[in-house]
Amino acid sequence: MFYYQKSLIYAEKSNDLELQNWLYNNIGNIYCFDKNKYEKGVSYYIRSLYYSRAIKDSSQVFFTKLNITWAYFDIGRFAEGYPYLNYINKYKNKYGMKTTIAVTDMLNGMYYSYKKDNLKADYYFKKGIRNAIKYDEKTDLSFIHQEYSKFLFKNKNFETAYKNLSSYQRITEEISLEEKARKAKIAGINLEIDEYKREIDKMGIESKKREKLFHSESARKNKMTTIILSLFLISLILFYFFYQNTKLKQKNRIKDIQNKIHQNIINASIDGQENERKKIALFLHDTISASLSSAGMHLNVFLSQHASLPPEITKTKLILDETHDKVRDLSHDLIPTLLARFGLLYALDDLCEKYSNSTLHFEYLNTIPIKKRYTEKFETRLYFIISELLNNIIKHSEASKAKVSLIENNNEMIIEITDNGKGFDINKFNFVEGFGLNQIKARINNLNGQFDVKSKINEGTSVMISVPLNV
Repeated sequence: MFYYQKSLIYAEKSNDLELQNWLYNNIGNIYCFDKNKYEKGVSYYIRSLYYSRAIKDSSQVFFTKLNITWAYFDIGRFAEGYPYLNYINKYKNKYGMKTTIAVTDMLNGMYYSYKKDNLKADYYFKKGIRNAIKYDEKTDLSFIHQEYSKFLFKNKNFETAYKNLSSYQRITEEISLEEKARKAKIAGINLEIDEYKREIDKMGIESKKREKLFHSESARKNKMTTIILSLFLISLILFYFFYQNTKLKQKNRIKDIQNKIHQNIINASIDGQENERKKIALFLHDTISASLSSAGMHLNVFLSQHASLPPEITKTKLILDETHDKVRDLSHDLIPTLLARFGLLYALDDLCEKYSNSTLHFEYLNTIPIKKRYTEKFETRLYFIISELLNNIIKHSEASKAKVSLIENNNEMIIEITDNGKGFDINKFNFVEGFGLNQIKARINNLNGQFDVKSKINEGTSVMISVPLNV
């Protein structure tokens, strides 16, 4: 999103209307179907329509209006989406493509389901499934099965609803498996690291060759006359300083490369952990949780149809509900719902309240408007950094009071975390192993931030973090 917004700034300064149209449409897609911010997404679609008309791209106008219809229908605002649905129904044969046929059928099914015209809704959902299969639109097919199952469930056709929900889950899993193939890109990181290693080895060999040359030259010139020796000594001194300077530059270059390799490894590890965290949370929510919900739905139907049941069935229902709750809680722990919906500032307030108890109170001081949002990457990484520091206070500090303060100053976010615990000797503390602070410091470096820890025995600990807001 950051690079899209940055590209949009440069595009608006140019006369490239086609590029501006493309950027506004893609940003609208991200806000509607990735971040679920439909109002903001639709506003970008409207700007995209302006540029599509300006460049007279009727196909793009059609496609953008289809996206607007879908966005409004997703949030139940059918009256606002209906004029756009009329447009795509009118011009689907003229400006539509094979990729939009099945989605158009699905949107008609959703609208007639809302209007409770079950015959038309059922017709369009089935037609959409046939067209998605015909034109090999796997992603659209999964969405149609999902919406069709909602329609069938609303009309108490539970068996067919379950079949469509199962089809949605199967297709979603296939898409997910195809996505995993992209992990092969990680191999590129290993190739880059190998290239750095070869460069270091090459410089080491060159350094040894120069050192041998230096000793050979010294031995030969020691046999010259006093005058030549004096001149040689002057030359040798000059050469020595040149050599030391060159050697120092080589050492610094090697050190810079090693630091760069180390930081790249840390960055790749952090990005990998966050990607896996998101994928696991998405898998738990979209696959496991959906399967458990489906099983619970059928079990509820079964229970409602049988008055007398053995206790094992009731116990199975309780176990299924408990498992569903645990999977949901685990998914929320991996990607906290409050963080995703309301942002970092709300999530930190909730975190302090959740961690406070009768023996330790976390005070939360925030001077930033609580509704302010940042990039998803920025909010997620800062949330887990602060969460880890609060865990350290709970586990190690023996404190009764702690405070988390946030301010913005000079385009930086400054976070201060203090406690009145037992503290420690900062000079004797091993940052590599102690309390995971080395990993936290690496995460903050990844955000181009600064990290400072101050502590004294029996006087508590203070942690100061400053991170630029344009990361």
